[in-house]
Amino acid sequence: MDESLDAPRVTINRRDLFRLTLGGGSGLALGGLLDVPAMRAATKDLKLAEVSEFTTSCNFCSCGCGMIAAVRDGKLLKMEGDYDHIVNRGSLCVKGISMFATHASPNRLTTPRYRAPGSDHWEEISWDDAIKRVAQKIRKTRDETWLATEKVDAPELVENRAAGDRLQHPPRLVPHEGSLNEVPVNRTDAIGFMGGAQNTNEECYLFQKAARLLGLVYVEHQARL
Repeated sequence: MDESLDAPRVTINRRDLFRLTLGGGSGLALGGLLDVPAMRAATKDLKLAEVSEFTTSCNFCSCGCGMIAAVRDGKLLKMEGDYDHIVNRGSLCVKGISMFATHASPNRLTTPRYRAPGSDHWEEISWDDAIKRVAQKIRKTRDETWLATEKVDAPELVENRAAGDRLQHPPRLVPHEGSLNEVPVNRTDAIGFMGGAQNTNEECYLFQKAARLLGLVYVEHQARL
């Protein structure tokens, strides 16, 4: 039995033939009229060639909406919402949409400024100088306001070790009697730390460790304000 008789046949009707003829003719006509290499060279600069995209977060509020920044040759071209971000799914509020305008604003400060005590004007300083000034002020304030110990009237933790079983005889707190106890605190109440909405979880973890190592008690976040 000839299997070719059962194979489906490809047929072209008059409408398909007309479409192929018109499309081929148009392509040949345009190919003769347009210089394709010259056209590609002219439109190369108009396309987003050699553009790198970076994900970031909006810095206006504490929502943490995701954004995608398009950069070419170190220059920000555009910013748009990140459709893969779990918070905003690509949408942005009016403040987030205007974030590019604030970045490209001629009034935006790009270098640190310092105003001396009693002065009526600001002066530009380098980043190294700004970091050095901040570090010196933190060290000076920390040393002058450091609290190593503090006397407190706190209850005492009593544990019955002779009982052996901590489940049957758990430790308990009893009121303190007599003079105040002096306990180590190792802190300063003169410095606070403020986190921002653009900080990632990893950055917040490092900031928290740095603040506690400095003895800071007041650690806050922008979302709570």
